[in-house]
Amino acid sequence: MGHRMAEEFTVAPMRRLLKKAGDLRISPDAAEELRRAVGEYGLRVARQAVETAQSEGRKTVLERDIKAAAVRVWKSEEDGPE
Repeated sequence: MGHRMAEEFTVAPMRRLLKKAGDLRISPDAAEELRRAVGEYGLRVARQAVETAQSEGRKTVLERDIKAAAVRVWKSEEDGPE
């Protein structure tokens, strides 16, 4: 599932993110893995945000849904697998 989501992103922005984090050479595999990770994380956040909007009877995902979903997903990552 994460692989499909990674296709939503290109490698070039991933390389730029890595360059911003530190001025090192970036292997193609590293940029590809970041693309996969960002896609997987983004999909998890999106699902949580959609779930919140639907549970509140809305047809629109709001900024607050994304912010809350990002916190929930981040927190679940910190807590480890359930």
